[in-house]
Amino acid sequence: MRLRRKPWARPELEACRFVVTNPYQYKGKWKEFFKNDNEIYLELGCGRGKFIAENAVKIKDKNFVGIDIKDEVLVYAKRKVEEVFNENNKEIDNVALIPMEIAFIENVFDKDEVSRIYLNFSTPWPKKRHNKRRLTYVTFLERYKKFLKKGSEIWFKTDQEGFFNDSIEYFKEAGFDIEYLTYDLHNSDFKENIMTEYETKFSKMGMKIMFLIARLK
Repeated sequence: MRLRRKPWARPELEACRFVVTNPYQYKGKWKEFFKNDNEIYLELGCGRGKFIAENAVKIKDKNFVGIDIKDEVLVYAKRKVEEVFNENNKEIDNVALIPMEIAFIENVFDKDEVSRIYLNFSTPWPKKRHNKRRLTYVTFLERYKKFLKKGSEIWFKTDQEGFFNDSIEYFKEAGFDIEYLTYDLHNSDFKENIMTEYETKFSKMGMKIMFLIARLK
């Protein structure tokens, strides 16, 4: 679905202190941005922000960075973070939102700067000729390895079984161990799940959510 352009979105993002429109200047310097040495958890494709907001307000000793390419989407993530932190009477000091194309992510973080990546319902690109665009594809995983610490995790959720099965093989090929795997997350023994907007909507329709944790060797 094509998003309607919102000319007010970029000015609102630029006026927000936790939105970073020039992220390349912080490569290797994210400790300076957050003013602490806490680990960074990165969500690639943060959408409207429910997942990152609820994680960040719950886990205050981690720094959360969310990336999405569309200003028209990220502006709602910014508002969701503000809403959730306000409801919990907490200061927004462990969140950064970045409007950018994920393909350039290796230019934003330096070696060992990130401890976890979240991939929530990434575009499955089902046609074989488009598989290389998947955020779990081997070429993307190799990019992530440039800034992931050894032993770091990638948490991956999808409702597309073919995409899920292919991704298992991508992770293995790229040198990750599959630490946890389920084809029915909401009926599994995994207790740390925080649902995205998409997940909430489609799980109510009876769609099963697949989930895995891959660890970098």
